[in-house]
Formats: sequence, C-alpha cells, structure tokens
Amino acid sequence: MKKVERINVIMRYINNRAQFTISEIMREFNISRSTAIRDIREIEAMGMPLVAEVGSDGGYFVMHNSVLPDVRFTNHEVKALFIAFMATRNQQLPYLKSRQSLAEKLLGLISENQQDDLVLLNQILLFEGTNPHNPDLLDLSDLPHPMLETLIQTLLVDRYLCITIKEKTSYPIYLLHLYREKSTWLIEGFDLKEEKKKIIPVDHLTEVKPYPAKKRVSRKKILEKLSKQEEAMNLVVELGPKAIAQFKKYHPLKVSISYTNPYQTTALLKTFIDVHKQEELNEVTNWLLFLGEDIKVREMPEEVLEGIEDRLGIYGP
Repeated sequence: MKKVERINVIMRYINNRAQFTISEIMREFNISRSTAIRDIREIEAMGMPLVAEVGSDGGYFVMHNSVLPDVRFTNHEVKALFIAFMATRNQQLPYLKSRQSLAEKLLGLISENQQDDLVLLNQILLFEGTNPHNPDLLDLSDLPHPMLETLIQTLLVDRYLCITIKEKTSYPIYLLHLYREKSTWLIEGFDLKEEKKKIIPVDHLTEVKPYPAKKRVSRKKILEKLSKQEEAMNLVVELGPKAIAQFKKYHPLKVSISYTNPYQTTALLKTFIDVHKQEELNEVTNWLLFLGEDIKVREMPEEVLEGIEDRLGIYGP
C-alpha cells in the first residue's frame, strides 16, 4: 500500500474510533512503530485534531466538535468515482441536481494532472446510453420520473405505504425493495390486503403517503408469510451465461434471478407459476424456450413441461 493511500485509510480508521493506540495502528496496517508514528504526525500536520495521552502505548483520541481535514483522493479513487459517474449517465437516477453538484465538487478537489486524466477518460470511454457527440460528465439530463424522489423520501421515514396508481387504484403495501430493471423503476412490495408480493412500476404512481399505523401487519408476520409463499415456488431453473444474456433481453416483471458466482455467469431463477391460468402458462412456456438451451431445470410443473414438449414437437427439427 502506497503512503498516500495508507494515510487516507488510517484517517478513516481514526475517524471511526473514539480512541486508538500506536500499537493498534501497527497491527492493523502491518507497519513498524517508527512508520506508525511518522504517519500519525503527518495526519496531525494535516489538521486532524488529535490529543496524545501519556502512557506506554502512546494513546490518542480525536477532539470532539472539531473540524476534520479535507478528504484527499488517490489517483485510483478519482478514476473510480469519475467512471462511476460516467456509467450512470442516462440511467434516470434520482437526485440529478445533487449528482451534478457532486461532480463539480470532485473536479474542484483534484489536481490539474488528475483533471487531465479524466478529460482523456471522458474522450475514450463510452457507456450504454452515452451520446458520443456530447459525452460531458456534467451534462446530466436524464431526469427520472418525478415520483421517484418523493417515494424515496417517504420510504426512508416509513416503509408502510399507501400508493395510488394512474387508474386511481390504491394499494397498502410494505415496501420490500425499490429497483431498476429494463430501464424501469419498480416497487417490490407486500400487498397488505391481498397478502402477497406485488410489483408496481414507479411510472404508474400518482400519490405516495404513509399507511395508517392501526391497519398495519408487523414486519415479522409479513416475512413469515413471504417465507411460506417462497416454499410454494414450483419453477426452479439454473441459468448459464447464454441464458442470462437472453434473460436480460426480456423477462416477465415478476421474475428475477440470483447470481450464484461473483462473475455473474451463473444464476438461479425461482418463481411460482399458476398452472390454472392458461395465459400465464403460455407466456412462461414461450419465455423458457426463448432462454434457450443454456438452462438446467431443477423443478418444473408438469403443465409447463408438456407445453414445452408440444412447442418443440411443432417447431423443432
């Protein structure tokens, strides 16, 4: 670990502790006593308000209510932040104005040499959705749906929500996840009336407000009900890399996958198929064929298997 990077990490280590010793710094960062003392003195010279305590261990603590020194970025950290901003352009993410001010602050904090590196990266790197004729980091024009920030602000206070959609239909839900898929922001929630999981596009929202406390079901009971419903899943399929690529091109909104390795080249798909609904049965059958041969079936309803065999009998070689 380079000196600048080590000092930055030590500063974060110190910030998270009320008190520390030289010995702790030596063990944590695998450095000698003399190096640890030099690093601490340099951190003090940068303005971190440390107070030394008398003792054999050389204890220190950070003064309360003091202003800490400015954060310093390593070259790799600057590039990581910049590329992260580039990769999220045109993704309809919330807090657009804040992202723009963060980008401006980042550019103001770094050296001229670092800025030159970012200019070059901006010319070379292109991500999906980037306009190659105007690839400017600060040109963040990808406004999300106006209800997205309202939803986020509300759920940070309370996950029990009453949401209203365009058809003026209201749903009392406990919000499980808010996620973005196929260029659409989606709410995954537990419907408190129907007692089942529901997926609702954020674009359909017209109003979001907290759900009255007296009508709520405890989070523990919600998770118990979801656990029982998970056990009822009757379609379990392993996906290889080709099937995952097909999945990303198209899949029903209620279906999701869990990656089973760090490289996201294998995944597991679990869902419930209502075989008594012919329309749903046909959709799933066609979709499984669309995924291709790079799948391994662990569990599948007989009706779905029969549907696949029928399709292959008609359209197969």
